[in-house]
Amino acid sequence: MKEIDARGLACPQPVILTRKAMLAGEKQLIVRVDNAAAVENLKRLADSQGYQAAVSGAEGDYALTLSGEGSAVPAAGGEGPGTGDWAVFIGRDIIGAGDRTLGGNLMRMYLYTLAQGEEAPAALLFMNAGVKVPALDEQAAEHLKSLEARGTRVLVCGTCLNFYGLTEQLKVGTVSNMYDIVSAMGQSAKVISL
Repeated sequence: MKEIDARGLACPQPVILTRKAMLAGEKQLIVRVDNAAAVENLKRLADSQGYQAAVSGAEGDYALTLSGEGSAVPAAGGEGPGTGDWAVFIGRDIIGAGDRTLGGNLMRMYLYTLAQGEEAPAALLFMNAGVKVPALDEQAAEHLKSLEARGTRVLVCGTCLNFYGLTEQLKVGTVSNMYDIVSAMGQSAKVISL
């Protein structure tokens, strides 16, 4: 029985680690987590993949025993990692309109989740304050590099970089222009805006 120690890991890492084990064919797993939110997320994952979940423990130290027939299947879009026919438009350096620290953390978690997923977007399009993400955020830049390695185009508005004085600080991506960004949107079956 494979054991995954996901205590101390932020969302969505426990789910991603567990899903990878399911995709590898593991039929029985013990996943250790330290918060009730992770327990609920893992129970939903187990249910969606045809696994049974039994929970033991208490606040700060939970153990989920997952068992199933190894029925986890890759997400729609094919077998294993690849890029889909969709794009993500990122016009801000945070997700949401609330606390900036939380919003920055959510952006990093979003990019991490994309980088770890079965299907990545064909393009990530950074404009306005969104250009701060590939220019100023080291952790986000690493996730973006992983996505580029899988074939995702990372297009960063050159006018926006100039406006914020960040052209020389760009860590990942291609300095681009409105024409290229609009073309990438037009070539996508859908565009998600953050």
